[in-house]
Amino acid sequence: MVKLVIDSKAVEVENGTTILEAAASVGIKIPTLCFLKDVNEIGACRVCMVEIEGTGKLQPACNNTVAEGMEIYTNSPKVRETRRVNVELILSQHDCQCATCVRSGNCKLQTIANDLGILELPFKKVLPKTKWPKDFPLIRDYTKCIKCMRCIQICDKVQSLKIWDVANTGSRTTVDVSMNRKITDADCALCGQCITHCPVGALRERDDTQRVLDALADPDVITVVQVAPAVRAAWGESFGISREFATVKRLVSALRQMGFSYIFDTNFSADLTIMEEGSEFLKRLKNKEKETFPMFTSCCPGWVRFLKSQYPDMTDQLSTAKSPQQMFGAMMKTYYADLLGVDNSKIFSISVMPCIAKKGECALPTMNDSGAGQDVDVVLTTREVERLIRAEHIDVPGLEEEEFDSPLGVGSGAGVIFGATGGVMEAALRSAYYLVTGENPDPDAFQEVRGMEGWKEAEFDLAGVPLKVAVASGLGNTRKLIKAIRKGKVQYDFVEIMACPGGCSGGGGQPIHDGDELAGVRAETLYGLDKVNHLRFSHENPAVQECYRTYLQRPLGHRSHELLHTDHHGWEMPKME
Repeated sequence: MVKLVIDSKAVEVENGTTILEAAASVGIKIPTLCFLKDVNEIGACRVCMVEIEGTGKLQPACNNTVAEGMEIYTNSPKVRETRRVNVELILSQHDCQCATCVRSGNCKLQTIANDLGILELPFKKVLPKTKWPKDFPLIRDYTKCIKCMRCIQICDKVQSLKIWDVANTGSRTTVDVSMNRKITDADCALCGQCITHCPVGALRERDDTQRVLDALADPDVITVVQVAPAVRAAWGESFGISREFATVKRLVSALRQMGFSYIFDTNFSADLTIMEEGSEFLKRLKNKEKETFPMFTSCCPGWVRFLKSQYPDMTDQLSTAKSPQQMFGAMMKTYYADLLGVDNSKIFSISVMPCIAKKGECALPTMNDSGAGQDVDVVLTTREVERLIRAEHIDVPGLEEEEFDSPLGVGSGAGVIFGATGGVMEAALRSAYYLVTGENPDPDAFQEVRGMEGWKEAEFDLAGVPLKVAVASGLGNTRKLIKAIRKGKVQYDFVEIMACPGGCSGGGGQPIHDGDELAGVRAETLYGLDKVNHLRFSHENPAVQECYRTYLQRPLGHRSHELLHTDHHGWEMPKME
């Protein structure tokens, strides 16, 4: 243990503790801008500078460790002046038009500048002039980049894709797509982790809210919206309401006030996915000698992009089942259009997703099987829906709970847990057991695959057939798993992959809380919803049963294959350099 003094407070911490952590242990907050624990500890921004008695110079608190007898000042006149100048220099190369920035009110730089009382800039402002394709799902604004390097580090260390790198030198130094590539030519998975870890508005999703508002204003358009499982665990965060209050039924109420014609739950098509994907897995299992294992889940478009670019020879090991989003879109413009008795060209299909990659997925040339354009017309992230709620001046604390519309508003607990890493695997195994034995297992029999570990594996007995499964979340963990499979170090029958750490709960379209990773907390909310749901098996969903009885006939049947499955070779992905 090391004893020291910080701002006149006696502190005792373990040897090796950083000054930043030591100060935090006694309630002293040192401002940081570039720091991300275990990911970006390079002291690039120089905002966390502190004064150490007797050293004569300031030191960054994020990557300097404590020493016995240190006396540290975190906000002395010298520290304040240096911090202020450093922030002013950063602002001289930053577009400060906060009123038109997506991160206004949730921006680390804005907060620090306000706390320092910076009201004018003494330095000449110089902004880069660089263009970016505005139709790409991920948008980068070079004029807002503060060169903190977080996006580089999260993509390198956590996601292993190395999409970003430092470009140019001197005062022209910035961050750009690596290897002089255009983003449209890069093997970006569109996971969006660079967005959720950017402290400012330099990275964001393409904003599609106006397209939705235009559809809502058109009297000839039937607007149908689906809400993904993980959204219900996060949508209320930026409004300051509790998770207990921010139920999905209150989100339904908000969407209904906006004027959507019909509001449904993606849990319905998550259950549909289990019926198709589970049946496909059992079919492959019966023909094990002629199939290549493991079979991979295909729910996550970020993961599909990753596999197609990094290991294209393994593409055929993906389940051919579409994601729940795309299954819903296809069913919306066929099955539900028939139920309504309307021309499906009048339906405008909207998804609310915790994801950036979904914006890319809905535009794929293989996702238009309903015969009325793209099966899903627009994808909104959780953050975009929050912005719409604010734009409509909806009184969130005053919302009453309202039900989803029928019949596609019915979802099981198995569908809910799709939003957590391991949830797809658990839901699939629940129904696979039933499909093999004709009996339901204990719904919690497969919870070994739960948890935030980046790579989990488990073995189960499926009516006498031993099954070895694995679950990975985060593309860095995924790469390690695939390398182990390719080297023959591990063997699995079924593998679930989610591109984002923690699964969809930690998706790139979820609310941003700088420095806090909330995927685990959100996942616990989803597991709690599963626990209290009177339906905990996808095959028991009455809406799914009715859909098969009257329309699809059976899993893996002709119509199911046409609408609910896809050809992963039907579109190209830029390959790994």
